[in-house]
Amino acid sequence: MASNLRAKTAIISKTLTRPRPAEAIYAVSNQSLPPKHWVPASSFYVSTSAAAAASSSSSSSQSLHDKEKGSKWSRWFLFLPGAITFGLGTWQIFRRQDKIKVLDYRQKRLEMEPLKLNDTPPSSEALGTLEFRRVVCKGVFDNGRSIYIGPRSRSISGVTENGYYVITPLMPIPGDAESVQSPVLVNRGWVPRSWRDKSFEVPQDREKSSSTDAVPAQQNEQSWWRMFRSKKQKAVEDQAPAITSVEVIGVVRGSEKPSIFVPANDPNSGQWFYVDVPAIAVACGLPKDTLLIEDINEDFNPSNPYPVPKDASSLIRSSVMPQDHLNYTLTWYSLSAAVTFMAFKRLKPKHSRR
Repeated sequence: MASNLRAKTAIISKTLTRPRPAEAIYAVSNQSLPPKHWVPASSFYVSTSAAAAASSSSSSSQSLHDKEKGSKWSRWFLFLPGAITFGLGTWQIFRRQDKIKVLDYRQKRLEMEPLKLNDTPPSSEALGTLEFRRVVCKGVFDNGRSIYIGPRSRSISGVTENGYYVITPLMPIPGDAESVQSPVLVNRGWVPRSWRDKSFEVPQDREKSSSTDAVPAQQNEQSWWRMFRSKKQKAVEDQAPAITSVEVIGVVRGSEKPSIFVPANDPNSGQWFYVDVPAIAVACGLPKDTLLIEDINEDFNPSNPYPVPKDASSLIRSSVMPQDHLNYTLTWYSLSAAVTFMAFKRLKPKHSRR
């Protein structure tokens, strides 16, 4: 009985003195440490949780900082449309000033005394000094080498009609010191479509008539030559067309700058959509440096109204006038103020109602 009691007491004491798993692990890992460095397991768990909490708080603060930085950039982006529209309005102010200078330059050039081209050699090398200068030139039109630019529309009493600009070489008059000394191109003005079609039909009719009359003329040439030699010479002299000189009052101009929507010229097929002075000169058999003059003479024959010369006032007009640039400026500035106000309204904090 006593032996059994001692055995039970020994088992209970062993059980009570057996170390717990965490304490056993810590004791094994710290066998070399002196007793004063022993740390309870509960303190180990507390320090680990504190470190985790500190790291989570630092990561949350970093994310908040990133969000604040991103929100600042997004606020600046709200003002970007206002800055862009303000810049466009300012650019229109500079464009308006440039346009005023250009139109004033043209006005002053047109008010100068006209030059006589018989004293000035017509060449495109002098285009920089002669452009928009009024000139007076005398010569003879070579209608057979006319070039038609178009189609170009013209409004007459509210009715729009399609037509063309006709450009004709003005040739020198032999022995006349007052005429031009070398050919020039003259933009004679606007003509209707029917006028152009009729001019194309005339050379074809002349070719047909000359081909039909060639055979009988050759058959009777030798038999009738001696008899009517004197009469033929007299008839030729009487039927020879007199040289009709013309005096053109115009303005020296350069080539046009077509937009991207205008087709390219096709000289081989006779299709001209915009004025290209060197190419037109070559097509007419003239040198590339031939000058182009736009006829602005208002004294034309009412019985023969075509071609219609250009109005001199049209040369000091532009597709976008200074007043248009001013309207564009006000529009862009108004739009800039509107979008900037919307940006401030968006960033303004909202007050909650109680």
